[in-house]
Amino acid sequence: MNLKGYISSDYVGAANVLRGKKARRRIVAYVESYDDVLFWRMVLSEFEDETRYFEVMLPSKGNLKKGKRQALLSLMTQNDEQQPGSAGLGDNMIACVDADYDYLLQGGTTLSRFILNNPYVVHTYVYAIENYQCYAQGLHNVCVMSTLNDHAVFDFVDFLSQYSRIVFPLFVWSVMLYRDGEYSKFTITDFNNVVGIKHGRMQDIPETLTKLRHKVHVKLSMLQRDIPGKKEEYLKTKDSLLQLGVTQETTYLYVQGHHLFNNVVVPTMQTVCDELRREREREIRRKACHVVQMQNELSAYTHSQSDVPLMLKKSQGYTRSAPYRRMIADIERIVTK
Repeated sequence: MNLKGYISSDYVGAANVLRGKKARRRIVAYVESYDDVLFWRMVLSEFEDETRYFEVMLPSKGNLKKGKRQALLSLMTQNDEQQPGSAGLGDNMIACVDADYDYLLQGGTTLSRFILNNPYVVHTYVYAIENYQCYAQGLHNVCVMSTLNDHAVFDFVDFLSQYSRIVFPLFVWSVMLYRDGEYSKFTITDFNNVVGIKHGRMQDIPETLTKLRHKVHVKLSMLQRDIPGKKEEYLKTKDSLLQLGVTQETTYLYVQGHHLFNNVVVPTMQTVCDELRREREREIRRKACHVVQMQNELSAYTHSQSDVPLMLKKSQGYTRSAPYRRMIADIERIVTK
């Protein structure tokens, strides 16, 4: 089953007309998976008023298949066969998807061309929703949400800037080979295997970055040896990425989102939050007047703490980021036509 068997923008538009002139216009927004529904609901709610509202849903009612390809494949076929907007996506039906590498490929594949050229496809610009959730400037607030301790013991902005500068040269190689269709020589999985990090204590973080720098250097040397003659193309790819908004300090926003979330940001935040929790517990023990009060306060504090990954998914610190503002501008162009 695919979207041809369901509804199009024209169908939704006709249904809106039948509801009367005073009724709010319904706009269907297709997303890739259930995990994406809340994010896009929060984004699109900014554009709801007395004239329109959005309904966020998955593309298929007949199965549980998910993902960008599932969400867009049949629409790509429709729009190849008909005039854009006459079927599938249009003023009353949009698609909201992760950019993945498709934004950076700049039309190098059929899917990339469709995402970039169709005015009714909204993409994240960053790799995925998880990258927004890991936006550095919002991570301290997430720590406060999780630990109820507002002591700024760690500089997340500096950490992710350093991390980004270290992995940037390897990231350029990854995008270059994907643009060339040579991704099998250095896949995203290969990239992730190099740039993941582990540390158990805050004191270990500088050493972790030193080890990461060494791993990246080793892999760069291997790529230069095994795939020679790429210097000029590498420099062109680097310049292209900079023009697209990928800076050396923000590379983390464009690497695979799940990997960044699970293997870079969450481990780092767990380490920081553990330190903040110990600090708060020491404070309670020091200030308690007697043992019973101390036990009660420690118990209350334990029950008031929240899971770091859950708080990350609820964070909205990314709304200040440049890619997010670009995405919001794209939605505004659609709804104000």
